[in-house]
Amino acid sequence: MLTTLNIIQIVLSIFLIVLILLQTKGSSFSGAMGGDSNSIFRTRRGFEKRLFQFTIFFAVVFVLVCLAASFVKPGA
Repeated sequence: MLTTLNIIQIVLSIFLIVLILLQTKGSSFSGAMGGDSNSIFRTRRGFEKRLFQFTIFFAVVFVLVCLAASFVKPGA
């Protein structure tokens, strides 16, 4: 059981990394620190919105799988 959860964690983590890397480049680190004075507030639309929702969904699933794996006893 623990091996299965560990494999699921690895697959979810790779998928989550890919989803995060596919996010737009417009929300860069300099924008978070106030370095981008030309930034405007905009809403996500279409594919970008769906990608954002998938990222949140898979992050929640990843956390739940991690919690489930922490409660499983080794060898059980």
